[in-house]
Amino acid sequence: MSDALHAELARVARELGAEDVSFVLERPREASHGDLATNLAMLLAKQLKSNPRALAEQIVSRLELAPSLVAKTEVAGPGFINFWLADEQLIEALHTIIDQGPRYGRSEVDKPLSWNVEFVSANPTGPLHVGHGRGAALGDAIASLLEWQGHTVTREFYVNDAGSQIDKLARSLWARVQQAAGGETPIPDGGYHGQYLADMAAEILQREGSAFAQLPEEDGVARCRELAVSAQRAEQDRDLLAFGVRFDTVTSEQQLYRDGRVDAALALLTERDLTYEADGALWLKSSQFGDDQNRVLRKQDGSLTYFVPDLAYHMEKHDRGFDRVIDVWGADHHGYIPRMRAALRALGYSERFFDVALVQLVKIVRGGEEVKMSKRSGDFVTLHDLVEEVGVDAARYFFLMRRSDSQLNFDVDLAKSQTEDNPVFYVQMAHARMSGIFRVAGLDPDTVSPDVRLQDFPAKEGIDLLKKLTAFPSIATRAARELEPHRIASYLEDVARATHSWYHNCRVLGAPPEVERARLALARAARITLANGLTLLGLSAPDRM
Repeated sequence: MSDALHAELARVARELGAEDVSFVLERPREASHGDLATNLAMLLAKQLKSNPRALAEQIVSRLELAPSLVAKTEVAGPGFINFWLADEQLIEALHTIIDQGPRYGRSEVDKPLSWNVEFVSANPTGPLHVGHGRGAALGDAIASLLEWQGHTVTREFYVNDAGSQIDKLARSLWARVQQAAGGETPIPDGGYHGQYLADMAAEILQREGSAFAQLPEEDGVARCRELAVSAQRAEQDRDLLAFGVRFDTVTSEQQLYRDGRVDAALALLTERDLTYEADGALWLKSSQFGDDQNRVLRKQDGSLTYFVPDLAYHMEKHDRGFDRVIDVWGADHHGYIPRMRAALRALGYSERFFDVALVQLVKIVRGGEEVKMSKRSGDFVTLHDLVEEVGVDAARYFFLMRRSDSQLNFDVDLAKSQTEDNPVFYVQMAHARMSGIFRVAGLDPDTVSPDVRLQDFPAKEGIDLLKKLTAFPSIATRAARELEPHRIASYLEDVARATHSWYHNCRVLGAPPEVERARLALARAARITLANGLTLLGLSAPDRM
């Protein structure tokens, strides 16, 4: 339905001389504005240097739309084009939803690409905190959205297991070992003070014996480095697995050094005359490629900046054959994006090769007050503790229900509540209610036929719900294109409101036979759409609550 209309709009855009216009065709917020609306004219106006409203009128005049597809077209506001679909399209859409079932909402792009989505990538220096959890939910949902569009996606975790933070971790654990053995070795400046290292030190002494604390300091620190990184990575994997997140590939920063990729990256930059020496340091000419200043690659003391292995890592991704890579970064890395873009541009990579999704801070709120401390971690709330308290579904949904680049206040009390104020409970309850209709009727929903007539939906609520269900494929497509899973959450809440309203106002079982058949088909379609949307976000679709 929307695919045919989108294709016709794209044809007219090409006819007018515009190429590669990523216009939107989606359901307007106000029902009075039609069933679908597009911003095509306003986007084309910029390319063609034309008045957007006049251009919208021109587009409408060129559209070749069958009466069985669109009943009415209207130009509104500064140049929006609104469409009212023909009745036949709604019944056809009902057939599509039921026929496609678990695949409803998926699309097949013309040119599937190979994507790498790298997310979480926490330093192995402590437990995962709630900020990592938000990044995990976001990266996993972005990967799923891309897969729903027909792309091949690799989910990747990058282990920052080299550098000064690992040295501090090793020496902090060694200090804890000494303390556990009765010594008074202080944790080094800038070290890690969390209770988890004291627990780890006690476990090491219990397993290795007191002789471990008698090792020469550098030998002990080396062993602590190995044990700490291994233990923290194992804990991170357990927490992420419990959160429903799995990775296809794990890449080690140390391995990039061992494989010579870091040295090779420096050599390539020098070979292409992209570096220069100044003030005893080696610099990248990144300002020539869009960065606001040149960047240091090798410092005066001979050590490399963290930018070098990061660049080598992205070069390695390119060598693996990925068409596009997406990194999920904390918002504090915003300034790091231009320099990475500049370096990759200098190497001749496509402008579209590299993209970033930013994750803002998460504040945990309980009883109206922000929660700042966790006994185990020392200075943050762990993902493990949050999931234990509110559950996987609530945690993932709350992390995804707002734009990732906006700050999130995570209300623990709300996430645990079983009321309509809790958005994830509200959406899942809509699915459970649709399932309950079939349970009470003693029917398998998969046996319900979509062969019904539009006139068998006498109530407005039924038509409104059906129209909302038809929007799912276009919502999923836009969410994938914009890398914005929150659009799926907003859509699910919208569908849930329509579903609950229909459930309360329209009797299904016991209605006249034709109406009952039509409403059972609609209940099946709503159940499918809600389940698919929840699945896309990595949540369950319960039949009972």
